[in-house]
Amino acid sequence: MKLKVIGSSGAEFPGHNPSAFLIDDCILLDAGTIGASLNEAAQWKIRDILITHAHLDHIRGIPFLADNLIIKNKKHSVTVISISNVLMTLKKNLLNNKIWPDFTNISAASSPVLILKAVSPGRPFKINSYTIIAYKVNHSVPAVGYIVEDRKGKRFLYTGDTGPTDTIWKAAKGICCAIIEVSFPNRLEVMAIKTGHLTTGLLMKEINKMESLPEKILITHPKPQYLKQIKKEIEGLRMNNIKILKDGEIYRI
Repeated sequence: MKLKVIGSSGAEFPGHNPSAFLIDDCILLDAGTIGASLNEAAQWKIRDILITHAHLDHIRGIPFLADNLIIKNKKHSVTVISISNVLMTLKKNLLNNKIWPDFTNISAASSPVLILKAVSPGRPFKINSYTIIAYKVNHSVPAVGYIVEDRKGKRFLYTGDTGPTDTIWKAAKGICCAIIEVSFPNRLEVMAIKTGHLTTGLLMKEINKMESLPEKILITHPKPQYLKQIKKEIEGLRMNNIKILKDGEIYRI
């Protein structure tokens, strides 16, 4: 699998884009950034979007993507996938014909621009040759992380936003890569737990819940204001397999 980092920041600052990861050019993990980083041709390749939760920094690219796609009036639908609670929030509060047009009811060449598909935590589902399972995580709103497996059996984990949690780590057997959020430095642990996020110290407690550590642990979602502090703390762990992601990077999994 090819994984491109479109956005890996816990806030929007110059040079720091909100969460979005592109799998093999066609599947998005979260949609905090799309049009600001992907050209028209790249946007047209997107067919599915996996959403972890309904916070704006993980969904805000969807309305603009839909708007860009409908302009050419060609048959092209994008399936937005998540648990039902997340999709209900998206439909009620964003695609509601008030904040933004409801592109699930607007067609281009007789096909809806957006299709919403609900999945159940713990139950595998398919996107082309990929097998994907959503797992509940611990955030301030209903949220899931995902484990994605390709046809060769390569598996990686993406937590989305989460505080200390359990279920997803129990399912993380045999993964070769984990994309895990660390939003705050250790001195703000109380804030992290209160808002459903991790610090460097909490990260270590969480990854030790796995039976074995993956080859790569990639850190996402640091608040740009605290990036230097988090980077120093990560370096202090002296673990060569832990790295903070940067927008624009490409990984082979």
